[in-house]
Amino acid sequence: MSFDMVATFRPDLPPAAEPWQQPPPFSFVGGHNDADSVPFGGLAEAAVNVLRREGQALATYNLGGSPLGYLPLRQFICDKLGVRASMPVEVDEVLVTSGSLQALDLVNEALLSPGDTVIIEQATYGGMLSRLERLGVDWVGVDLDEHGIDVGHLATVLDELAQAGTTPKYLYTIPTVQNPTGSVLPVERRLALLDLTRRFGVPIFEDDCYADLVWDGERPPTIRSLDDGGGQVIYCGSFSKSIAPALRVGYLVADEPVIRQLLALKTDAGTGALEQLTLAEYAPAHFDHHVERLIAALRAKCTTMIAAVDEHFGDDVVVTPPKGGIYIWLTFPDGVDTGALSAGAAAAGIEFNAGAGWSADPAWGARRLRLCFGHADERSIRDGVARLAEVYRASTALDR
Repeated sequence: MSFDMVATFRPDLPPAAEPWQQPPPFSFVGGHNDADSVPFGGLAEAAVNVLRREGQALATYNLGGSPLGYLPLRQFICDKLGVRASMPVEVDEVLVTSGSLQALDLVNEALLSPGDTVIIEQATYGGMLSRLERLGVDWVGVDLDEHGIDVGHLATVLDELAQAGTTPKYLYTIPTVQNPTGSVLPVERRLALLDLTRRFGVPIFEDDCYADLVWDGERPPTIRSLDDGGGQVIYCGSFSKSIAPALRVGYLVADEPVIRQLLALKTDAGTGALEQLTLAEYAPAHFDHHVERLIAALRAKCTTMIAAVDEHFGDDVVVTPPKGGIYIWLTFPDGVDTGALSAGAAAAGIEFNAGAGWSADPAWGARRLRLCFGHADERSIRDGVARLAEVYRASTALDR
C-alpha cells in the first residue's frame, strides 16, 4: 500500500508544476537570450583561471568572505553601475542574490504583509504579479505611454489611496527597457516620480534587469542615483539578460541598514560561488564588448520580428518598437482575447505570453501579448510570426 504524501501538503499551496516538456518549434516565451552571444569560451577560461588561483576557498561557505557576496564581483557591480548608470555605489551597499527573482522575494519578505497595497505599472513583470498574489497583497496599476509610467496618473492614484487611508508599501517600476513594453523613462519623469512618491511617503523598488540592453538612445541615470542619498529607492539588477540566464546571479543595491536586514532574510548559505568567481574574473575586461555584441544581435532580431508582425498582422496589431531588451508588446483590436489563442497556437507549435498575465488589470491586458525574440533565430521568428497570424485569422473568422 502506497503512502499519499501529496495529501499531507498544506491546503494553500499553488497548483503543482506540470511535467516538463521540450519547447515547441516556435517558443516566444520567457527571458531566454541569444545562444550564439553567450560568451562561453571567455567564461570557461575565466573559470579555469580563477579556480586555479582561488579554488581552495570553495571549502568554506561564502568563499570564506562576506555573506553579501564575493567581494571582487561586488566591486565590479559598483564600477559598472558608476560608469553605465551614473550611480555611485559602495561595496557594502550590494547584496548578490541567486538571480533577480530572489531579490524580489527578499524585498517582498521585508516589506509586505497580507492585505498590504503596492503600486505597479499597468503592464508589468508577470513574475512579480504572481508573487504579490501568493502573498495576499493588493495592487493598483498605473497607466503607461510610449515613454513609460504616466506620472500624472500616478498622482491621481496616490491621492485616491491617501483619501482612502491607504499608504502603499512601495511603487514597483521597471523604468529602463520596461518589461513588457520596452520603453525607457526620461530623466524628467524620473525626477517627477521621485518628488511625487516622496511627498506621499512611498518607497520605490526599481527593477533594472534589462537596463544594460538599451540600443535606442542613451541609458538614463537610475532613479536611485537621482535620489541623491535620500534612501528612498531599493535597486535590483541582474546578469541574466546581459550574460546568461542560467548563471542565476542578480543583486540588490540599497543603503547599508536595508541591505543588512535583507541579508538576515537570505537564508540560503550564499549564492553559488562558482558563478560569482567566474563572473568576477570575466566581466572587468570583457563585459562592455560582450554587451555591445549582444545588443547588435538582439536589435537585428527585434527588427526581424517587427517586420514580420507588420507583414502578417497588418493594421490589426499595434506594436511600439522597444528601445532595447528581448520583447515586443502587441496590442490587438477590442474584443480580442489573446489567452483564447493559446490552444490554437500550441497546436501550431507556438507559445507566447498572453497579456492578461502581464497586466495589473487582466481585462485591460486581454487583447495584448508579449513575444520574446531573444532566443529564436531569425528564420524561426519569421516563420513563427507567420504561423501565429494564421492562428489569429482562423480565430477571428470563427468569431464572425
